[in-house]
Amino acid sequence: MGPSVLVAMSGGVDSSVAACLLQEQGYEVLGSHMRLVHLDGVEHGCCGPSARRDAEAVARIAGFPFEIAEMSDAFEAAVIDDFVAEHEAGRTPNPCARCNGEIKFGAFLRRADELGVDLVATGHYVRAERDDAGVWHLRKGQGAKDQSYMLHMLGQEALARSMFPVGSMPKDRTRALAERFGLPVATKPDSQELCFAPSGAAGAFVRSQVPALVHPGGEVVGPDGRVLARHDGTFAFTVGQRRGLGVALGEPAYVVDVDAPANRVTVGPASLLARRGLVADRASWVAGAPPADGPFEGAVRIRYRGDDVPAVIEPAGDGFRVEFREAQRAVAPGQSAVVYRGDEVLGGGRIVESLR
Repeated sequence: MGPSVLVAMSGGVDSSVAACLLQEQGYEVLGSHMRLVHLDGVEHGCCGPSARRDAEAVARIAGFPFEIAEMSDAFEAAVIDDFVAEHEAGRTPNPCARCNGEIKFGAFLRRADELGVDLVATGHYVRAERDDAGVWHLRKGQGAKDQSYMLHMLGQEALARSMFPVGSMPKDRTRALAERFGLPVATKPDSQELCFAPSGAAGAFVRSQVPALVHPGGEVVGPDGRVLARHDGTFAFTVGQRRGLGVALGEPAYVVDVDAPANRVTVGPASLLARRGLVADRASWVAGAPPADGPFEGAVRIRYRGDDVPAVIEPAGDGFRVEFREAQRAVAPGQSAVVYRGDEVLGGGRIVESLR
Protein backbone atom coordinates (compact mmCIF):
# COMPACT_ATOMS: atom_id res chain seq x y z
CA MET A 1 0.00 0.00 0.00
CA GLY A 2 1.25 3.48 -0.91
CA PRO A 3 1.08 6.71 1.10
CA SER A 4 -2.14 7.54 2.91
CA VAL A 5 -4.37 10.28 1.53
CA LEU A 6 -7.42 12.01 3.00
CA VAL A 7 -9.82 12.82 0.17
CA ALA A 8 -12.32 15.67 0.58
CA MET A 9 -15.52 14.12 -0.76
CA SER A 10 -18.35 16.55 -1.46
CA GLY A 11 -20.61 13.90 -2.96
CA GLY A 12 -20.01 15.20 -6.48
CA VAL A 13 -18.52 13.38 -9.43
CA ASP A 14 -15.13 15.14 -9.35
CA SER A 15 -14.10 14.29 -5.79
CA SER A 16 -15.61 10.81 -6.12
CA VAL A 17 -13.49 10.01 -9.17
CA ALA A 18 -10.44 11.56 -7.50
CA ALA A 19 -10.80 9.16 -4.57
CA CYS A 20 -11.30 6.11 -6.80
CA LEU A 21 -8.34 6.99 -9.01
CA LEU A 22 -6.04 7.31 -6.02
CA GLN A 23 -7.18 3.97 -4.66
CA GLU A 24 -6.60 2.38 -8.07
CA GLN A 25 -3.09 3.87 -8.07
CA GLY A 26 -2.28 2.16 -4.77
CA TYR A 27 -2.80 4.92 -2.25
CA GLU A 28 -4.36 4.20 1.13
CA VAL A 29 -7.53 6.26 0.75
CA LEU A 30 -9.75 7.61 3.51
CA GLY A 31 -12.81 9.49 2.30
CA SER A 32 -13.86 12.50 4.36
CA HIS A 33 -17.06 14.48 4.00
CA MET A 34 -16.91 17.86 5.69
CA ARG A 35 -19.96 18.84 7.71
CA LEU A 36 -19.88 22.61 7.43
CA VAL A 37 -23.33 23.96 8.22
CA HIS A 38 -26.46 22.95 10.10
CA LEU A 39 -29.73 23.63 8.29
CA ASP A 40 -32.01 21.02 9.84
CA GLY A 41 -31.94 18.57 6.97
CA VAL A 42 -32.41 21.17 4.23
CA GLU A 43 -30.49 20.45 1.05
CA HIS A 44 -27.66 22.90 0.54
CA GLY A 45 -25.10 22.33 -2.17
CA CYS A 46 -21.94 20.36 -1.49
CA CYS A 47 -22.53 19.50 2.15
CA GLY A 48 -26.23 18.73 2.56
CA PRO A 49 -27.85 15.39 3.47
CA SER A 50 -27.99 14.00 -0.08
CA ALA A 51 -24.38 15.05 -0.76
CA ARG A 52 -23.32 13.21 2.39
CA ARG A 53 -25.23 10.09 1.32
CA ASP A 54 -23.69 10.20 -2.17
CA ALA A 55 -20.16 10.49 -0.78
CA GLU A 56 -20.75 7.60 1.60
CA ALA A 57 -22.21 5.46 -1.20
CA VAL A 58 -19.13 6.04 -3.36
CA ALA A 59 -16.82 4.99 -0.52
CA ARG A 60 -18.90 1.87 0.09
CA ILE A 61 -18.85 0.88 -3.60
CA ALA A 62 -15.12 1.52 -3.93
CA GLY A 63 -14.36 -0.20 -0.63
CA PHE A 64 -12.37 2.41 1.26
CA PRO A 65 -13.14 3.80 4.75
CA PHE A 66 -15.20 6.94 5.13
CA GLU A 67 -15.73 9.57 7.82
CA ILE A 68 -17.83 12.67 8.40
CA ALA A 69 -15.59 15.48 9.66
CA GLU A 70 -17.36 18.04 11.85
CA MET A 71 -16.07 21.46 10.81
CA SER A 72 -19.09 23.69 11.30
CA ASP A 73 -17.48 25.80 14.02
CA ALA A 74 -14.38 26.46 11.92
CA PHE A 75 -16.56 27.20 8.88
CA GLU A 76 -18.72 29.68 10.77
CA ALA A 77 -15.68 31.52 12.15
CA ALA A 78 -13.69 31.61 8.90
CA VAL A 79 -16.37 31.84 6.23
CA ILE A 80 -19.74 33.00 7.52
CA ASP A 81 -18.32 35.63 9.89
CA ASP A 82 -16.19 36.94 7.03
CA PHE A 83 -19.25 36.90 4.71
CA VAL A 84 -21.10 39.14 7.17
CA ALA A 85 -18.12 41.43 7.77
CA GLU A 86 -17.59 41.95 4.04
CA HIS A 87 -21.25 42.90 3.54
CA GLU A 88 -21.02 45.30 6.49
CA ALA A 89 -18.11 46.99 4.72
CA GLY A 90 -20.02 47.25 1.44
CA ARG A 91 -17.92 44.63 -0.32
CA THR A 92 -19.11 41.54 -2.21
CA PRO A 93 -17.73 38.52 -0.34
CA ASN A 94 -16.20 35.49 -2.03
CA PRO A 95 -17.11 32.74 0.45
CA CYS A 96 -16.06 29.87 -1.84
CA ALA A 97 -12.51 31.18 -2.13
CA ARG A 98 -12.48 31.81 1.61
CA CYS A 99 -13.66 28.23 2.26
CA ASN A 100 -11.00 26.76 0.01
CA GLY A 101 -8.22 28.64 1.76
CA GLU A 102 -9.34 28.38 5.37
CA ILE A 103 -11.24 25.08 5.40
CA LYS A 104 -10.38 22.75 2.52
CA PHE A 105 -6.67 23.54 2.65
CA GLY A 106 -6.52 24.78 6.23
CA ALA A 107 -8.75 22.90 8.66
CA PHE A 108 -8.75 19.86 6.37
CA LEU A 109 -4.95 19.64 6.40
CA ARG A 110 -5.07 19.87 10.18
CA ARG A 111 -7.59 17.02 10.16
CA ALA A 112 -5.12 14.93 8.14
CA ASP A 113 -2.47 15.66 10.78
CA GLU A 114 -4.84 14.55 13.55
CA LEU A 115 -5.40 11.25 11.74
CA GLY A 116 -1.74 10.76 10.86
CA VAL A 117 -2.52 10.86 7.11
CA ASP A 118 0.28 11.84 4.73
CA LEU A 119 -1.55 13.75 2.00
CA VAL A 120 -4.88 15.38 1.11
CA ALA A 121 -6.70 15.35 -2.21
CA THR A 122 -9.66 17.15 -3.78
CA GLY A 123 -11.56 17.08 -7.04
CA HIS A 124 -10.46 20.57 -8.11
CA TYR A 125 -9.49 21.18 -11.73
CA VAL A 126 -5.97 22.50 -11.17
CA ARG A 127 -2.48 21.04 -11.48
CA ALA A 128 0.38 21.13 -9.00
CA GLU A 129 3.89 20.57 -10.34
CA ARG A 130 7.28 20.53 -8.64
CA ASP A 131 10.32 21.81 -10.53
CA ASP A 132 13.92 20.57 -10.34
CA ALA A 133 14.70 23.08 -7.61
CA GLY A 134 11.93 21.65 -5.42
CA VAL A 135 9.55 24.62 -5.89
CA TRP A 136 5.87 23.88 -6.34
CA HIS A 137 3.86 25.59 -9.09
CA LEU A 138 0.07 25.86 -9.36
CA ARG A 139 -1.32 25.70 -12.88
CA LYS A 140 -4.72 25.94 -14.49
CA GLY A 141 -6.81 22.85 -15.06
CA GLN A 142 -6.61 21.52 -18.59
CA GLY A 143 -9.71 21.37 -20.75
CA ALA A 144 -12.76 23.59 -20.41
CA LYS A 145 -12.91 23.52 -16.61
CA ASP A 146 -10.40 25.48 -14.56
CA GLN A 147 -10.75 26.25 -10.84
CA SER A 148 -7.40 27.91 -10.25
CA TYR A 149 -9.07 31.26 -9.47
CA MET A 150 -10.52 29.72 -6.31
CA LEU A 151 -7.20 28.23 -5.16
CA HIS A 152 -4.85 31.19 -5.58
CA MET A 153 -4.14 31.22 -1.82
CA LEU A 154 -2.32 27.87 -1.80
CA GLY A 155 1.32 28.09 -0.85
CA GLN A 156 4.30 25.75 -0.87
CA GLU A 157 3.40 23.83 2.28
CA ALA A 158 -0.16 23.12 1.14
CA LEU A 159 0.85 22.18 -2.42
CA ALA A 160 3.53 19.81 -1.13
CA ARG A 161 0.81 17.76 0.57
CA SER A 162 -2.05 18.16 -1.93
CA MET A 163 -3.12 16.08 -4.90
CA PHE A 164 -5.56 16.95 -7.70
CA PRO A 165 -6.19 13.68 -9.57
CA VAL A 166 -8.70 15.08 -12.10
CA GLY A 167 -6.92 18.38 -12.68
CA SER A 168 -5.42 17.44 -16.03
CA MET A 169 -8.52 15.93 -17.63
CA PRO A 170 -11.66 17.32 -19.29
CA LYS A 171 -14.97 16.95 -17.45
CA ASP A 172 -16.35 14.38 -19.88
CA ARG A 173 -13.36 12.18 -19.11
CA THR A 174 -14.13 12.47 -15.39
CA ARG A 175 -17.72 11.39 -15.98
CA ALA A 176 -16.56 8.48 -18.15
CA LEU A 177 -14.31 7.31 -15.33
CA ALA A 178 -17.22 7.55 -12.90
CA GLU A 179 -19.18 5.26 -15.21
CA ARG A 180 -16.26 2.82 -15.33
CA PHE A 181 -16.03 2.79 -11.54
CA GLY A 182 -19.79 2.17 -11.36
CA LEU A 183 -20.48 5.30 -9.32
CA PRO A 184 -24.06 6.54 -8.89
CA VAL A 185 -22.89 10.17 -9.21
CA ALA A 186 -21.62 9.78 -12.78
CA THR A 187 -24.32 12.03 -14.23
CA LYS A 188 -24.84 14.25 -11.18
CA PRO A 189 -24.83 17.95 -12.15
CA ASP A 190 -22.28 20.32 -10.64
CA SER A 191 -23.42 22.27 -7.59
CA GLN A 192 -23.52 26.03 -8.15
CA GLU A 193 -24.99 26.95 -4.77
CA LEU A 194 -23.60 28.58 -1.68
CA CYS A 195 -23.46 25.68 0.75
CA PHE A 196 -24.92 27.77 3.58
CA ALA A 197 -27.73 29.31 1.50
CA PRO A 198 -30.30 26.75 0.29
CA SER A 199 -31.07 27.08 -3.43
CA GLY A 200 -28.34 29.69 -3.65
CA ALA A 201 -30.60 32.29 -2.00
CA ALA A 202 -27.91 34.43 -0.37
CA GLY A 203 -30.31 37.33 0.08
CA ALA A 204 -32.87 35.16 1.86
CA PHE A 205 -30.10 33.76 4.08
CA VAL A 206 -29.04 37.26 5.12
CA ARG A 207 -32.59 38.37 5.84
CA SER A 208 -33.33 35.32 8.01
CA GLN A 209 -29.96 34.66 9.64
CA VAL A 210 -28.20 38.05 9.72
CA PRO A 211 -30.93 40.62 10.42
CA ALA A 212 -28.32 43.20 11.43
CA LEU A 213 -27.54 43.64 7.72
CA VAL A 214 -31.15 44.53 6.87
CA HIS A 215 -31.61 48.30 6.74
CA PRO A 216 -34.96 49.32 5.20
CA GLY A 217 -35.22 52.68 3.53
CA GLY A 218 -31.88 52.62 1.77
CA GLU A 219 -31.53 54.78 -1.32
CA VAL A 220 -30.87 53.71 -4.89
CA VAL A 221 -29.59 56.85 -6.59
CA GLY A 222 -28.56 57.85 -10.09
CA PRO A 223 -25.21 59.38 -11.06
CA ASP A 224 -26.60 62.82 -10.20
CA GLY A 225 -27.66 61.72 -6.70
CA ARG A 226 -31.37 61.69 -7.50
CA VAL A 227 -33.23 59.01 -5.53
CA LEU A 228 -34.68 56.44 -7.95
CA ALA A 229 -35.80 53.64 -5.62
CA ARG A 230 -35.48 52.19 -2.12
CA HIS A 231 -33.86 49.00 -0.84
CA ASP A 232 -33.61 47.10 2.46
CA GLY A 233 -29.86 46.56 2.58
CA THR A 234 -26.75 46.98 0.46
CA PHE A 235 -26.03 43.24 0.85
CA ALA A 236 -28.38 42.66 -2.10
CA PHE A 237 -26.16 44.58 -4.53
CA THR A 238 -22.77 44.16 -6.14
CA VAL A 239 -20.80 46.37 -8.51
CA GLY A 240 -21.72 45.49 -12.09
CA GLN A 241 -25.14 44.06 -11.20
CA ARG A 242 -27.88 44.79 -13.73
CA ARG A 243 -30.88 42.70 -12.67
CA GLY A 244 -33.26 43.43 -9.81
CA LEU A 245 -32.48 47.14 -9.49
CA GLY A 246 -36.05 48.35 -9.87
CA VAL A 247 -35.04 51.53 -11.70
CA ALA A 248 -35.42 52.98 -15.20
CA LEU A 249 -32.82 55.29 -16.70
CA GLY A 250 -33.88 55.06 -20.32
CA GLU A 251 -30.84 52.83 -20.94
CA PRO A 252 -29.44 49.71 -19.23
CA ALA A 253 -28.59 50.51 -15.61
CA TYR A 254 -25.84 48.90 -13.52
CA VAL A 255 -24.64 49.15 -9.94
CA VAL A 256 -21.58 51.38 -10.04
CA ASP A 257 -21.00 51.91 -6.30
CA VAL A 258 -22.11 50.41 -2.98
CA ASP A 259 -21.81 52.63 0.11
CA ALA A 260 -22.75 50.44 3.08
CA PRO A 261 -22.26 53.03 5.86
CA ALA A 262 -24.61 55.42 4.03
CA ASN A 263 -26.94 52.55 3.01
CA ARG A 264 -26.77 53.90 -0.53
CA VAL A 265 -26.41 52.21 -3.91
CA THR A 266 -25.48 54.22 -6.99
CA VAL A 267 -26.59 53.03 -10.41
CA GLY A 268 -25.72 54.32 -13.84
CA PRO A 269 -24.90 53.43 -17.47
CA ALA A 270 -22.26 50.88 -18.41
CA SER A 271 -19.79 53.64 -19.24
CA LEU A 272 -19.43 54.41 -15.52
CA LEU A 273 -18.20 50.88 -14.74
CA ALA A 274 -14.80 51.22 -16.42
CA ARG A 275 -11.81 51.10 -14.09
CA ARG A 276 -8.12 51.41 -14.90
CA GLY A 277 -6.93 49.28 -12.02
CA LEU A 278 -7.41 48.08 -8.47
CA VAL A 279 -5.84 47.75 -5.05
CA ALA A 280 -5.84 44.39 -3.27
CA ASP A 281 -4.97 43.26 0.24
CA ARG A 282 -4.69 39.80 1.86
CA ALA A 283 -2.03 38.96 -0.74
CA SER A 284 -0.92 35.35 -0.99
CA TRP A 285 1.89 34.27 -3.31
CA VAL A 286 2.25 30.63 -4.33
CA ALA A 287 6.04 30.80 -4.20
CA GLY A 288 5.94 32.54 -0.80
CA ALA A 289 6.82 35.95 -2.27
CA PRO A 290 5.95 37.94 -5.41
CA PRO A 291 8.09 37.24 -8.48
CA ALA A 292 9.74 40.68 -8.32
CA ASP A 293 10.39 43.40 -5.73
CA GLY A 294 8.90 46.06 -7.98
CA PRO A 295 6.24 46.17 -10.71
CA PHE A 296 6.06 43.18 -13.05
CA GLU A 297 4.07 42.17 -16.12
CA GLY A 298 1.38 39.54 -15.80
CA ALA A 299 -2.33 38.98 -16.20
CA VAL A 300 -5.10 39.45 -13.65
CA ARG A 301 -8.52 37.80 -13.41
CA ILE A 302 -11.14 39.67 -11.37
CA ARG A 303 -13.99 37.13 -11.44
CA TYR A 304 -14.25 33.35 -11.52
CA ARG A 305 -15.44 33.09 -15.11
CA GLY A 306 -13.62 36.19 -16.29
CA ASP A 307 -10.71 36.58 -18.66
CA ASP A 308 -7.04 36.95 -17.77
CA VAL A 309 -6.39 40.63 -18.45
CA PRO A 310 -2.86 41.90 -19.24
CA ALA A 311 -1.71 44.19 -16.45
CA VAL A 312 1.19 45.57 -14.46
CA ILE A 313 1.20 44.31 -10.87
CA GLU A 314 3.07 46.16 -8.12
CA PRO A 315 3.42 44.37 -4.75
CA ALA A 316 2.99 46.65 -1.74
CA GLY A 317 3.00 45.51 1.88
CA ASP A 318 0.46 42.75 2.38
CA GLY A 319 -1.23 43.55 -0.93
CA PHE A 320 -0.63 44.77 -4.46
CA ARG A 321 -1.73 47.36 -6.98
CA VAL A 322 -2.89 46.52 -10.50
CA GLU A 323 -2.88 48.75 -13.59
CA PHE A 324 -4.80 47.14 -16.45
CA ARG A 325 -3.49 47.53 -19.98
CA GLU A 326 -7.11 48.23 -20.97
CA ALA A 327 -9.82 49.49 -18.63
CA GLN A 328 -12.06 46.78 -17.17
CA ARG A 329 -15.72 46.86 -16.22
CA ALA A 330 -17.26 45.94 -12.87
CA VAL A 331 -14.24 45.64 -10.58
CA ALA A 332 -16.09 44.53 -7.45
CA PRO A 333 -14.47 45.12 -4.03
CA GLY A 334 -14.51 41.91 -1.99
CA GLN A 335 -13.89 39.64 -4.94
CA SER A 336 -10.53 38.00 -5.66
CA ALA A 337 -7.92 39.44 -7.98
CA VAL A 338 -5.79 36.51 -9.14
CA VAL A 339 -2.42 37.00 -10.82
CA TYR A 340 -1.30 34.72 -13.65
CA ARG A 341 1.67 34.26 -15.92
CA GLY A 342 0.51 32.08 -18.78
CA ASP A 343 -1.22 29.05 -17.24
CA GLU A 344 0.54 29.50 -13.89
CA VAL A 345 -1.07 31.06 -10.83
CA LEU A 346 1.37 33.42 -9.13
CA GLY A 347 -0.96 34.43 -6.33
CA GLY A 348 -3.85 36.72 -5.54
CA GLY A 349 -5.66 38.86 -3.02
CA ARG A 350 -8.92 40.58 -2.08
CA ILE A 351 -10.00 43.64 -4.07
CA VAL A 352 -10.47 46.54 -1.65
CA GLU A 353 -10.56 49.45 -4.09
CA SER A 354 -11.13 50.04 -7.77
CA LEU A 355 -9.16 52.80 -9.51
CA ARG A 356 -10.91 55.19 -11.89
